[in-house]
Amino acid sequence: MSESSNTPQTYQVLARKYRPTTFEDMIGQEAMVTTLTNAFKAGRIAHAFMLTGVRGIGKTTTARLLARALNYQSDTEDGPSVNLGNPGVHCESIMASSHMDVLEMDAASRTGVENMRELLDGVRYAPVSARYKVYIIDEVHMLSTGAFNALLKTLEEPPDHAKFIFATTEIRKVPITVLSRCQRFDLRRVEAKLLKDHLSGICAKENVTVDEEGLTLISRAAEGSVRDALSLLDQAIVQGSLDGSAVTFEEVRSMLGLADRGRVVELFSSAASGDSAAALTEMRAQYDDGADPVVVIRDLLDICHEVSRAKTLGDEAAFEAAPDQIARLKDLAENMTTGELTRVWQMLLKAYGDVRTAPVPLAAAEMALLKISVAGQLPPPELAAEIIKEIKSGNFSLPVAARGGTSSPAASASPSSSSAPGRELMSGSPPQRHDFSPQPGGGNTMVAPVPSSGPAPRPQINIEALTDLTENLTDTQIQLKYDIEKHIKVIRFRPGAITVEKMKDGPVTLIGRMVEALRDLTGNLWLIEQEDGVGAPTISDARRTAIAEQDAKDRSHPAFSHSLLKNAKLLEIRDVATTSVTNVIPAEFGGENPEQD
Repeated sequence: MSESSNTPQTYQVLARKYRPTTFEDMIGQEAMVTTLTNAFKAGRIAHAFMLTGVRGIGKTTTARLLARALNYQSDTEDGPSVNLGNPGVHCESIMASSHMDVLEMDAASRTGVENMRELLDGVRYAPVSARYKVYIIDEVHMLSTGAFNALLKTLEEPPDHAKFIFATTEIRKVPITVLSRCQRFDLRRVEAKLLKDHLSGICAKENVTVDEEGLTLISRAAEGSVRDALSLLDQAIVQGSLDGSAVTFEEVRSMLGLADRGRVVELFSSAASGDSAAALTEMRAQYDDGADPVVVIRDLLDICHEVSRAKTLGDEAAFEAAPDQIARLKDLAENMTTGELTRVWQMLLKAYGDVRTAPVPLAAAEMALLKISVAGQLPPPELAAEIIKEIKSGNFSLPVAARGGTSSPAASASPSSSSAPGRELMSGSPPQRHDFSPQPGGGNTMVAPVPSSGPAPRPQINIEALTDLTENLTDTQIQLKYDIEKHIKVIRFRPGAITVEKMKDGPVTLIGRMVEALRDLTGNLWLIEQEDGVGAPTISDARRTAIAEQDAKDRSHPAFSHSLLKNAKLLEIRDVATTSVTNVIPAEFGGENPEQD
């Protein structure tokens, strides 16, 4: 037996085995193929091409196909052509990277100016056997500034027999002077459905079976990259048994570290509805089953996006999911407002970055879900906007707090009668009056919550002005009194609603503390809104102005203009009793003589 027969055959991975050999084999890049076809037919072929796109999208493969097309030569055709179905004279050596007239360079390992000069030394010489001398530079953004400068002159005035093809994943790092001299092609991400069909065809050629849902998971996890999809499929195939049985959805999900999509939908529902205990329990269960917290948060973002599309588009929304999951998404859309969905989206988007960088990703994910659950217990943002609108129009009456266990008619509309405050807004019925939990620093509007029972309150006080509030604060609220007097500028004031100028440097919790103090003093709900308008001076500013005016008035008294006080220095002005003032002013200044008493 010969030595060669004992050598085991090397396995070729799917990403290399099924690399496109013609432009027709490329998927999702029809626009580029159409442009090149028309350019070749019209004879308008650029001297430099820039290929950009995400990793694994086919930039290097496209560069080699383009080099083949430029140098295509067969028995029936002698000229640039994109029809590469019948291999030409130079095709095999070009695809094997061994053709003398097609030079490939990896800019990631050869970044210097000397490397570029060495490559360009042969530009002035004609090709040996091909039609064009083609230079393929991969990851061109890695070149140094000197290397770009060395390339620039040749790129600006290349010889007729030279063509340049550049590939990069970081198009923003390529100098504009180079980019402007190239014909640019953006290779787009391949859609998940198209990628799934491509994988299904490869499975048929390889005589393997993968569940449709498993192929869907792989297509979504690849994020538009064909090479990533083929690498994941390669890995998934060996996940199944070697007896030829199908690779199941569960095996693919376990391989990818993903949570079941149905469980992710339920996790989203629990968090968005305010059930924090169920959300944290489900998150920990998915983590114990092998789910990556980062992937779970990303899946929650996908769910939020799909529910938002269902909310906006209705029956016209298309989903790539099982029928029961589609029904669940539409059910969530009916029970959430657009404002709530955008609020959850912003929280999840921030949580995604936090979880990726957190030292304990699970803890960060659980805290994010807890935050979303707390927000889920609040009224929808649309309700707050509606209340503000009614207050501005004067059609909104604020309910009075029920104290001491005695219910008032206004308090009967509190959210305690409903498990989901503000849900009547989603059904189209007019909004009812609700409590708003204070959110310091979370917005411009704050309304105090009203408990249905509690300890006996202090006697209610009538607050008609901001000074009434500060004068009735207790000794334990000195800091609050100081902050109000220093930072609050009133634009409009009426019982139950205050509009103030937007604070620039005040404490973020000041509005919430004011609301709580007003609730304790009056027993009523108060709305405090910040606007960009100009308010009255603060209490501190008004006090200083009054003191300065009184000081100026006192200095204008005739006593200070007497000739005896011409060179005197005024040290202090003090308020004393009227009789005392007249007694201490000498008679020549208009006062009484004390010796006459």
